[in-house]
Amino acid sequence: MKMIFQKWLPPFLMFVMALWFFGNLQTPKDQDFAYSEFARLPITSNGRIVPLDSLARNSLLAIREKQTLNTEPWKGWNEHPRFIPATEWLANVMMNPAVADEWPAFRIDNPDLISLLKLPEKDAAKHSDGKHYSWNQLQPSLETFDKESKRVQNKEAASRTAYENAIVKLHDRLMVYAQLRNAVQPADVPDWPAELAAYETLIPFGVAAVSAQQAGRPYDQTNFNAFVAYIESFQFMANLEPPLILPPNGAREWRRMGAALLDAPRPNGVPIDNAVRDWAKMAGALEAKQPDGFNAALLDLRSQLVPAQAKAMAKARAEVFFNQMQPFYNAMVIYVLAGLLAIFSWFNLSETLRRSAVWLVWLAFVIHTIGLVYRMVLEGRPPVTNLYSSAIFIGWGACLLGIILERFHKNGIGLVVASGIGFLTLIIAHHLALEGDTMEMMRAVLDTNFWLATHVVAVTVGYASTFVAGFLALIYILRGFFTRTLDAATGKSLARMIYGIVCFATLFSFVGTVLGGIWADQSWGRFWGWDPKENGALIIVLWNALILHLRWGGIIRERGLVNCAIFGNVVTAWSWFGVNMLGIGLHSYGFTEAAFKWLVLFVASQLAFIALGLLPAKLWKSFRARPA
Repeated sequence: MKMIFQKWLPPFLMFVMALWFFGNLQTPKDQDFAYSEFARLPITSNGRIVPLDSLARNSLLAIREKQTLNTEPWKGWNEHPRFIPATEWLANVMMNPAVADEWPAFRIDNPDLISLLKLPEKDAAKHSDGKHYSWNQLQPSLETFDKESKRVQNKEAASRTAYENAIVKLHDRLMVYAQLRNAVQPADVPDWPAELAAYETLIPFGVAAVSAQQAGRPYDQTNFNAFVAYIESFQFMANLEPPLILPPNGAREWRRMGAALLDAPRPNGVPIDNAVRDWAKMAGALEAKQPDGFNAALLDLRSQLVPAQAKAMAKARAEVFFNQMQPFYNAMVIYVLAGLLAIFSWFNLSETLRRSAVWLVWLAFVIHTIGLVYRMVLEGRPPVTNLYSSAIFIGWGACLLGIILERFHKNGIGLVVASGIGFLTLIIAHHLALEGDTMEMMRAVLDTNFWLATHVVAVTVGYASTFVAGFLALIYILRGFFTRTLDAATGKSLARMIYGIVCFATLFSFVGTVLGGIWADQSWGRFWGWDPKENGALIIVLWNALILHLRWGGIIRERGLVNCAIFGNVVTAWSWFGVNMLGIGLHSYGFTEAAFKWLVLFVASQLAFIALGLLPAKLWKSFRARPA
């Protein structure tokens, strides 16, 4: 019985986690309003075709740092707070702001900013959890906030305090929300279908009144004032630059609602088309809580996209499925479980736990790979296009190297490397996703698939390999200093792994750097310009080469190799993130201010591990446990 349990436990665990993954692929059924169909509607945002589902998720991530909205965050889990998906939140922000403005969507963590805005502290009786607030709660203090925001915007980013950074963050979140509130209708209009009909009726009379006023002739003051008020509100909508929600019609491209409404009264303008009316009908039905009217208008709007926008609709459906799949989040969860099983296998030397970890790592790696390839197909690009995708790819490459190591050594170390780096890089990617759309349009300097598939991928493989060597070194110190599980054979095995991976990292970082120089020569007319990013890549090559020479010359032995490999983590983290934070040079794209604190903490942790690695062997538990 025990042998059967040991044999079938690993595939059984993998099967359970696979069922959990596939269970997440099911699209939730609509109760009344067809939000799932609304989510698949294509629009244009950030220069690319996206489904409304992606716009909703990205916007809510930017505002609340979550992809779902808790409308009652002051309630405990045992009180069953109400959660709504991002698409339902977006539909109400765009078409029913009177309801959405009451939802606590804005996350504010800085106590000084909360005090400035005179917001309630944590108090369930006042319906406040102390960090999530609604648009209506913020509105009374927006004038005060605007003055403070203008002051902060004039300061250098490097000199801002935590409070001032919170001001900038909230300003950006308010802008995102304001764009969405004015994407379909002027946000302060209670009955948009009626207002749209009134505006359409007023157009000829308003145009006549404006023309007469400009010519100095008598005009109808009532028509003039009403028409000008409409024009000003539509101009305000257009100036906010919300997403382009109106599909192409004839020779026209995707349009913003405000711009389309401004076009109608122009001499060479066009009449208000059916797409505008359908959006208005959807808004009216949502406000009146009439799902049949909402669904009928949505169906009519989708019918206008066929067949002219069939490609956009197919891409939108594919991206919605990708969002629903959440491959990187699901892979991250499985990496955690696999890593724990692999670590536990070291302490009781259980082969069953190790084999279970192998099966789970493979499952996580397959899901990770599916997500990586799916993103590539959606973007039509190689795997690395920005910092977010680099984190995804580095984790994937490190996991692959860990699986290869485990295939040869079968001691659980490769599994811990695969699951540990896979988890950490996907966590980094999750936080980078808070900056906005992760599949945004490419910067002009990067807009070439050939070099993205050669230089960028090769350099990123070099990053991944160097991190794998450093992670192996961390395992060496953790097991050697804190436990008795690092025997002489395991120590030598780890040292061989580190050495082999450093060789691999040296090759790819060198080739990637040379290819980058060739790309720079073609793009900028010079092979090398001592740009911070170029310097960082060169330092990685030189550091890995130095480790190999120190090892070849006998200058460092087992523990020296380990300490050098850990410092490689510092060098690589600097080249990956640090140079972006300088805000200078041709490679300063992808800057993320929030990462600075974590980069400093990471570097400090690596220096602490190096300090442990330099302590005398008699202080290491594993060395004390070895026979003299």
